[in-house]
Amino acid sequence: MGRNETLFERAQKIIPAGVNSPVRAFRSVGGAPRFIERGAGSYLWDSEGKRYIDYVGSWGPAIVGHAHPDVVRAVQESAAKGLSFGAPTELEIELAELLCACLPSLEMVRLTSSGTEATMSALRLARGFTGRDKLIKFEGCYHGHGDSLLVKAGSGMLTFGQPSSAGVPATIAGETLVLPYNDLDAVADTFKKAPDAIAAIIVEPIAGNMNMVQPKAGFLEGLRALCDRYETVLIFDEVMTGFRVHPQCAQGLFNIKPDLTTLGKVIGGGMPVAAVGGKREIMEKIAPLGPVYQAGTLSGNPLAVAAGLATLKIVGAPDFFARLTTQTEALVAGLQQAAKEAGVIFSAASVGGMFGLYFAPQVPASYQEVMACNVERFNRFFHAMLDQGVNLAPSAFEAGFVSAAHSDEDIAATITAARKAFQ
Repeated sequence: MGRNETLFERAQKIIPAGVNSPVRAFRSVGGAPRFIERGAGSYLWDSEGKRYIDYVGSWGPAIVGHAHPDVVRAVQESAAKGLSFGAPTELEIELAELLCACLPSLEMVRLTSSGTEATMSALRLARGFTGRDKLIKFEGCYHGHGDSLLVKAGSGMLTFGQPSSAGVPATIAGETLVLPYNDLDAVADTFKKAPDAIAAIIVEPIAGNMNMVQPKAGFLEGLRALCDRYETVLIFDEVMTGFRVHPQCAQGLFNIKPDLTTLGKVIGGGMPVAAVGGKREIMEKIAPLGPVYQAGTLSGNPLAVAAGLATLKIVGAPDFFARLTTQTEALVAGLQQAAKEAGVIFSAASVGGMFGLYFAPQVPASYQEVMACNVERFNRFFHAMLDQGVNLAPSAFEAGFVSAAHSDEDIAATITAARKAFQ
């Protein structure tokens, strides 16, 4: 038994399933997870000393690569002054100012410690601002593990949701309406049936938690128009897409201004920081200015903010996204060609530094199409790539990420590994 297996066996005795976040357990792909000792640039090394080209990137934050010297230095310098104060710091203002300068939709920002906390706060703000209770979310989109969002679809377009997790009261789930992603007609029909009941629509502008699914032309624009018509708050959950797909996030890529935005991952550079921001009139409803309560002992933690500022400075370089996009497109094109040569049914797509791999004849546009992909074939591919030193997300339903540290040689080595894995 290798050290990874030994550690996993040990962990399962005192940590539920041996992990502190479910997908890490490898339940969907089988086998034992790799316990990571260190990372540098585009690489990870596990507890047995094996090196991997990493396309998980801490699930998105490591856009400049692991242990980037500028980011590490910023954290070290901040840590030397103290780890946490429970009081305001100038760094918090700098990060908030930078986010508002980058995204025209942000007039005010509140920092939090996690993406889940940010989306929970955004929903509470929307309800407090509108005085309404109902929410619309989309099937296959994940917005953290808040009770209102752990909901699966019912049998009809306006059927109230049912809890998809034990511990979520049906009364809370019943306030959430779950509709098909990319189905604007379903959204319009829902508003017609409940024109004065819906506080907010929350959407991943590019879905990343049912693999990567892009919005159809007109879908996001249609959501904006419907929210304007019915005075509903439009929330873009950009925890994953924020500064990952475009210098102004997905909202800049599609030229749409949401009312509220949630951010995370990249803005912390690998440290736990997230944010909710948007229109001043909505944000001023948050405590202590307004009646919507939100708080966090570690919100705006100086180490996390320092890491985020250092990361965003690197991401803000003029040619950063052009090169990142080129590298990701090269990876996707190479994998598609390798699959074609092997006669494997496969498709792939990318946006900025985010990509999706699908064992399906064409790129999916909905949750139903994603679920029709060949999961068993993905699982075999995943393990074959892992054996050859390529670390992909351990699930057929997760997006992948390229960093600025991925070299031409890394991309070429990944494609070479894929040629063997497709056999």
